Parts: sequence; structure tokens; C-alpha cells
Amino acid sequence: MRMPSVEVVSFDMNGTLTQNHFVEAIWGEAVPRLYSQARGLSLEESKVEVYAEYDKVGERRVEWYDIKYWFRSLGLGDDWRALLESLQHHVRPYSDASYVLQQLGRRHRLVVTSNASAEFIEFELGAARLREYFDSVFSCTSDFGEVKKTPDVYSRVCSTVGIEPEHMIHIGDHLDFDYLAPRELGIRAFYLDRNASGRTEDFVVRSLTEFLDRIASV
Repeated sequence: MRMPSVEVVSFDMNGTLTQNHFVEAIWGEAVPRLYSQARGLSLEESKVEVYAEYDKVGERRVEWYDIKYWFRSLGLGDDWRALLESLQHHVRPYSDASYVLQQLGRRHRLVVTSNASAEFIEFELGAARLREYFDSVFSCTSDFGEVKKTPDVYSRVCSTVGIEPEHMIHIGDHLDFDYLAPRELGIRAFYLDRNASGRTEDFVVRSLTEFLDRIASV
């Protein structure tokens, strides 16, 4: 049976196109440091309190991804843009990202489908010099007010770009958000396991280059 043609290839961002150094520098170090300065705590004390606040929210809620929410919630003021800019040097694309995007962009429309806030996505893609490859960029939390934990978000992406789910492929590094949720809608999806955890299923790839090879005939 012939597979439906692929019109759009969708990519997660952090952990897929860009390495996690930037987000780790912000959430793991910079935000706790600002909190320690605001509260007069040691950095280690601050990390304990801030990480506990992160855990209360969790990655399945929209607030987790919203730096404006965290600045308000933790009493850090409102100059979050300066924080992003000060840590721009931590933004690093994976070495295979540009090549794969160039190759796929010749045959398909490319989009980003990420839980990161719109502010983060545009900043990171710009700093990584990857924005030019994409026709559309979707922040699920900013644009739809949802985390991509259900097929509904992917349905809205498909509707916005004007295709049926079977004409999209998605890849990302979160098993639930980037594989199970889009698959439930009928999107062909791949789980990007860069850390080589030992999974060997057909839907698992170790790099974007391997992903490119896997979908070369679609």
C-alpha cells in the first residue's frame, strides 16, 4: 500500500534542533541566581526553592514554559529579555540541524512545533541561524494555550497549515509529546533518542541525519 505523500515536516526545537545548554543556563542557573539576589539567599538555597516551584507546576502545564510567568511568580521583575540576551552565547544548534533542514526544505514545507514560548522560539532560532528554514513556527503554549500532550495541538497545526495529518511527519525528543500524541492523530512521527537509551523500535532515530535517511523515499 502506498503511503500518503509528505507535504510538511515538523520539528520540535529544544533537544531536537538546538542543544539544551541555553535552557539549562536559564532555568538551572540564571533564574535561581536572580532569585537568590532578590531574596538574600545563597545560590544553593535558592536552587532548592526555585526547583521546588518548578516541580509544583511540571512540564504538562503551560506555565512551565512561560518565562514571564516565572518572573512574576518568583518576584524577579520584568526584564526577562535582558536575561535571554545575556545568555545568547549558550544557544547552539546540533551539528546536523542545518544540513538536514537544507535537504528537507527542497522537497517539503518545514515547521517548528514546540512547547517553548514564542519568545524563546524566536530568540533561539534567530541566534542559532535556523529561522530561515521554516515556513511556520508554532509555540503550542503561546499560540494555542496548550502543551502538546494531546493530539488536539497537532490537529490545530495541521489545520493552520492546511493539510490532513497523514501528510505530515513530526520528530522530537519527548516520547509522549513528540511521538505518542501526534501518532494518535495519524501523523507519522519519530522519537529522536540522541542519548542512545537502548530503544530499538522502528520509530526511534539517533540523529537528524538518520531521520533524513529514514524518510528519504517519502
